Amino acid sequence: MSLNRYRMKHLAKQGHRGARLASILLSKTDKLLGVILLGNTLCIVASSALEVVISHQLFGEGEYVLAIGSLVLTFVILVFSEISPKVIAAAHPEKFAYACSYLLYPLLWLFNPIVSFVNIFVKGFMRLLGMQVNFEEAHHAVSTEELRSIVTDAGHFMPKKHRSILLNLFDLEKITVDDVMTAHTLVESIDFDAPLDDIFQQIFNSQHTRLPVRQGEKEEIIGILHLRKVMSQLRSNYESNDLDKESLLEIIAEPYFIPSGTPLYTQIQQFQEKQQRVALVVDEYGEFKGLVTLEDILEEMIGDFTTQSPSRSGSYRKEADGSWLVDGSSTLRDLNKKLNLNFPLDGPRTLNGLIIEHFEDIPESNTSFKVGNHVLEIVQTQDRIVKIVKIFP
Repeated sequence: MSLNRYRMKHLAKQGHRGARLASILLSKTDKLLGVILLGNTLCIVASSALEVVISHQLFGEGEYVLAIGSLVLTFVILVFSEISPKVIAAAHPEKFAYACSYLLYPLLWLFNPIVSFVNIFVKGFMRLLGMQVNFEEAHHAVSTEELRSIVTDAGHFMPKKHRSILLNLFDLEKITVDDVMTAHTLVESIDFDAPLDDIFQQIFNSQHTRLPVRQGEKEEIIGILHLRKVMSQLRSNYESNDLDKESLLEIIAEPYFIPSGTPLYTQIQQFQEKQQRVALVVDEYGEFKGLVTLEDILEEMIGDFTTQSPSRSGSYRKEADGSWLVDGSSTLRDLNKKLNLNFPLDGPRTLNGLIIEHFEDIPESNTSFKVGNHVLEIVQTQDRIVKIVKIFP
């Protein structure tokens, strides 16, 4: 009964005979308990009768002899037949269960008529009590939270990195693209109305492989430009030197828009089905909110890569006094995860948003305040946003 059912089934599939027999026995719980208790009860009754005979022959008749013999027998049964075997077996369930299954399996077959007959009365008694018990093997479905607990408690059986990845996978349905996207104010884009030389200058200096392209007075995004395709065009038009905006327009891919609030689990499937790597997040009014990439989701699953975008690198810097200088655009989830903090996640998604919500205004520099257990100080504000914040330990 103490066996790990999942490990037992795994060993049974690998051909472990003891595990296979134990699995068969546990699939008939009522009969298994019946044959164990049948043998147990017979032994106790037989030992009681034997104790009376031995006491009578050695010490004669008498109430004290019978009482002392009963006490001695009770002690012997408790220590050597009940408590000790059960404690040992509970501490080493696999070793004893798989070995005992070789004995219990034939006994179950041998005493099956008796056990089945007894179970008729057991089931009738249960019905009188108004209880319904399904003696067949219960198919224990494991919820996500229970599976999370199993992974968390795996301890030394699973490497720490593997546990972290699995736990992150469980969170993919809870986390949305809004939690990992780059905000629209931080997205580097190409102004297609700018002079061609300025466009090429931006392309050559960009640290990204794909850039959104804006055009028109409302600066609407008309597509995504893959810089590798630009280089290919430059190579093919090197001699004629006739690469113009019309040529660039031909290699600009259509933008891939996704609604705000899309779970990461859904989005990674959409990336796979649509063979996309970059998506533009829009709100219910169609306004551009941010940009999310396949790498953003993968980093959420397995951790940061060695190469990060310039907008993300250097967001945290530890000071000599143990405090952290943090970019105001940093997400609260990243701060909680990487700096082991405890900011609330049910409201704003960025540190800047949390501060503005706290003050209901744009705070001035050198303003200190407290959020939960964390003391923060505004180091720099610029353009109506909080740029740099100091978080004290």
